[in-house]
Amino acid sequence: MLYLSTRGHADRKRFCDILLEGLAPDGGLYLPEQYPRIDDARLTQLRETLATQGYAALAYEILSLYIDDIPADDLRAICAKTYTKEVFGTAAIVPVRQLEGNLLIEALSNGPTLAFKDMAMQLLGNLFEYELKRRGEQLNILGATSGDTGSAAEYAMRGKQGVRVFMTSPHGRMSPFQQAQMFSLQDENIHNLAIEGVFDDCQDIVKAVSNDHAFKAKYKIGTVNSINWARLLAQVVYYFAGYLQATKANAEQVSFTVPSGNFGNICAGHVARQMGLPIAKLVVATNENDVLDEFFRTGVYRVRGAAHTYETSSPSMDISKASNFERFVFDLVGRDGARTNELFANGVGRQGVFDLSQDPAFQDAAARYGFASGKSTHADRLATIKDTYQRFGQMIDTHTADGVKVAREQLQPGVPMIVLETALPIKFAETIEEALGRAPERPAQFDGIESLPKRVKVLPADVQQVKQYIAAHCD
Repeated sequence: MLYLSTRGHADRKRFCDILLEGLAPDGGLYLPEQYPRIDDARLTQLRETLATQGYAALAYEILSLYIDDIPADDLRAICAKTYTKEVFGTAAIVPVRQLEGNLLIEALSNGPTLAFKDMAMQLLGNLFEYELKRRGEQLNILGATSGDTGSAAEYAMRGKQGVRVFMTSPHGRMSPFQQAQMFSLQDENIHNLAIEGVFDDCQDIVKAVSNDHAFKAKYKIGTVNSINWARLLAQVVYYFAGYLQATKANAEQVSFTVPSGNFGNICAGHVARQMGLPIAKLVVATNENDVLDEFFRTGVYRVRGAAHTYETSSPSMDISKASNFERFVFDLVGRDGARTNELFANGVGRQGVFDLSQDPAFQDAAARYGFASGKSTHADRLATIKDTYQRFGQMIDTHTADGVKVAREQLQPGVPMIVLETALPIKFAETIEEALGRAPERPAQFDGIESLPKRVKVLPADVQQVKQYIAAHCD
């Protein structure tokens, strides 16, 4: 299996090379040359694997289709080490539960940081440690977070041999619980950088550093954001697990609704669908920062500046420049690297917009790729949280509430709709209390976390200052 850049670079690379690299040399994102196809017999085999051997074995079966430069026994051991009841709190790892009728929720937030990012980040930490040890190398991870990626990465990488983490986040824009999860870590290999700006500023810094090839090579910079293909690949597995739990036969279809800001979570669903998983719809649920909803409704992708990136009660989706969107657009335009480069490097990079509304590829997109979308507001969020708790006794977080609200608008008779739960309510306690008049339950291991000492450096949204900080802490 070889990987190519969405922007047309001539190089083709193996999995373990792109695992440590992040962005391609031309600023593009890596994708496999082709998606492996899952036929009916293989899907039946995967159904049996999940039922008899569990999630870790399913993960191995999916990952091994894309990873052929790690010996099979080693990859199987990495999956078994990653996906355990001890780490994720349940043998099912991602149990699916019914909310009402055909509306289901897949629980992805039982990991160490109570967010879906743990599903991929725990695997990524083990892959990094394995490959760095095999090469005798070290890696300095530079990431950006709007709330959950950072803590998931830091909890996965803390204490790992050969790895340092430099995690940028928008200063003051995460929930107090999210900030405490990250900033209370005292591990020497973890560095938190609070950037005076919005998430998009943090993401731009990560991309700018990644595109400085001399600096990247000198300081061995890698990424854990979903621009890293390995992270997105890990997320593909839980689409298969959700489908297999919600169906009894391969002829059945399901749909997924995914709260989305950076397009990584739902892009994994796109990959699963391209592989042949019987997905009817992939529904993008946005908050007030509705750039993705606007695109799927109109064909116009229009990023917004910091002043128009709104601070909302589902803060992990307060994103106006979805980095993973490029992977889908590459497929949408027929895997044309030159055109993708024109759309993103020139259209988005210079003008902040591109328009595919008259392109036949966009006009046929819903039928070919199954995408639909919708938007949720603060008022919707509160109403959905309250309704879900009062009628079903289930407490959901703000982002999952966005998903449930939009999912109800996209239900089809006879087709299960699975909403991907993205976090537990405690991470957004203030809004839960506003909706329900009571605080969410707090896992015992996080008692008093907000009062712990903080270890964080506040920096302006300046690439050079971030580089200086990295250089100073890599000696």
